[in-house]
Amino acid sequence: MGSALDELITLLDLEQLEVNLFRGVSPEEDRQRVFGGQVAAQSFIAASRTVPESRPVHSLHGYFLRGGDTAAPIVYEVDRIRDGKSFTTRRVVAIQHGKVIFNLAVSFQVVEDGPDHQDPMPPGVPDPETLPSFEERIAANSDALGPEFTDWLTQERPILSRPVDDPQWLQQREARAPDSDVWIRSNGALPDDPLLHTCIVIYASDLTLLDTASLPHAIRYGDGSFMVASLDHAMWFHRPFRADDWLLYHQHSPSASGARGLAEGQIFTRDGRLAVTVIQEGLMRPIGRR
Repeated sequence: MGSALDELITLLDLEQLEVNLFRGVSPEEDRQRVFGGQVAAQSFIAASRTVPESRPVHSLHGYFLRGGDTAAPIVYEVDRIRDGKSFTTRRVVAIQHGKVIFNLAVSFQVVEDGPDHQDPMPPGVPDPETLPSFEERIAANSDALGPEFTDWLTQERPILSRPVDDPQWLQQREARAPDSDVWIRSNGALPDDPLLHTCIVIYASDLTLLDTASLPHAIRYGDGSFMVASLDHAMWFHRPFRADDWLLYHQHSPSASGARGLAEGQIFTRDGRLAVTVIQEGLMRPIGRR
């Protein structure tokens, strides 16, 4: 496994303080708040530590309440709401500096058989091997980005991504349809632990989804004209997957209004099985307005 992936796996291995109390840390980072995907993944791990392994997660719903401080640990408190015959429900609050920064509801279910259907995988998406890597896209725009920002963008990362099109922030201000396809996978092989694979996908699901809502408005977040932050995040897990195989993240934004953008995503395995559905709403507020 690459060192960046090793660091992420270590980051997700929470310290247990008490029966329902866990503590996590963040990577050293001074460019941004605690990454939302990290807090969601760590909250999920805390909940999972209180649930039998025979009950995989089927859905989670979280709200981002405050920006996280990368220099301080995060305490995760688990509330064991219900242990039923088929479903187990947990509520997690993430606390920092005495205040809740995130809360998460998670539902787990025993494995059962039932009706089965799904949306088809979108046709015509190029294979990931035919697309330039994220680093190659950055290198092609390094003159415009500047050396410092280029170095930060091209540092080794735990998640590999191969978007079909350049991200909006790499392009000029040209409006595009609110649709995006990105291949994602972990930057290295993972152990055969379904919980870890789920956690890695939770982390990765927050990387590009909200960007889709910016496309029709030609917003470039880095220029300081908009305040952007995740407000909530929901996921439904349908079928098994491996996070170290290429997964297609098919993303669409059905609406933006009231300084908020809504985006939905479908994560498909390479052979076309719909594995996960994701929905997120985020703040997209022009600077100077409240």
